[in-house]
Amino acid sequence: MNASTSNAGLCATTVQPLLTPVQVGPYRLRNRIVMAPLTRMRAGAGGIPQSMNALYYGQRASAGLVIAEATPICAGAMGYIHQPGIFNEAQVEGWKRVTEAVQAEGGTIFLQLFHPGRMSHPLLLNGQLPVAPSVLASGESSPTAAGMQPHPLPRALATEEIAGIVANYARAARLAGAAGFDGVEIHAANSYLIEQFLHDGSNRRTHYYGDSIANRTRFLIEVIEAVIEVWGAERVGVRLSPSNTRGGMGDSDRWALYAHVVSELNARQPAYIHLVEPRVSGNFDVEPEFDLGAGRFRPLVTGQTKLISAGGHSQMSGNRIIEKGEADLVAFGRSFLANPDLPRRFALDAPLNDYDRPTFYGGTEKGYIDYPFLSDAPHLEGST
Repeated sequence: MNASTSNAGLCATTVQPLLTPVQVGPYRLRNRIVMAPLTRMRAGAGGIPQSMNALYYGQRASAGLVIAEATPICAGAMGYIHQPGIFNEAQVEGWKRVTEAVQAEGGTIFLQLFHPGRMSHPLLLNGQLPVAPSVLASGESSPTAAGMQPHPLPRALATEEIAGIVANYARAARLAGAAGFDGVEIHAANSYLIEQFLHDGSNRRTHYYGDSIANRTRFLIEVIEAVIEVWGAERVGVRLSPSNTRGGMGDSDRWALYAHVVSELNARQPAYIHLVEPRVSGNFDVEPEFDLGAGRFRPLVTGQTKLISAGGHSQMSGNRIIEKGEADLVAFGRSFLANPDLPRRFALDAPLNDYDRPTFYGGTEKGYIDYPFLSDAPHLEGST
């Protein structure tokens, strides 16, 4: 990979906010750099993590916090081919290799618990239709063994089925503990099932789990309370994407919705709330309804709960948002994908490897575990 120049604008001797320690739940993290959860579609047969996955995560263990990729909570929650799961003992054994690799390097790793809802296809679900709050199309496609397949109209969940899905989250949380994770993150973002319940554009239910903001938030609250019962609030995080428009997502009053959601989550004092910035949805500096970044929610996140900002950050913007007090930690995706030693590169203000987009999803070691460290390219050491 070629190395691109850093735009940090900071010399190597500067004490960067990103490189200072922070307390998250019971963990004293060595820096405020988070490896964002990144779907890579490289699990083995049966959704079992393999040795290649352990090496990949172990290489990136210098992050203050590693958040492992979106991981289905049951067989009916597969959204992509070659996703790793967390719903049987074989998968637990595979994940143990991952957690051991990260923790052997002094790292801390959480697992992201995932259900795609309507963002799936029967080829991934043993022939069953995807489920959703309402019978509304996503307009998206999923990668399957037969290639990209458009999502069909989903089946609306019966009210009595929802408790079973909440129980699946709790069971997956227990299995994550058995696999050696330090905590879990509930995926309530990016057009997947929990977000589908939150938005009135995808949730047309008229009672209990629908209609009012409080009712549409109910499913998320039931999930987090079930997971907190397993882990304790201090080891549970939640990811949200208030400005998301992918997959037909939309709400008539995004600020009212997410102000309520964040306030309800904060009342339960999770380890962190992880917010995807508006720029990820292409809505940066556009309509006020999409101005829903970490800075706007900062006053609502209090007590021991930390705020993570994710989405399109550079070294400079990451340092700036922490310095301004708008976030406590910053998640990096593509730059961490391509730079397994990202914190060290930031510390030295060294150039970054370019990422290889065609290898993001699926494939082999190429574009996964073969990105060079600074020590593999001595001429980059100490570059400014």
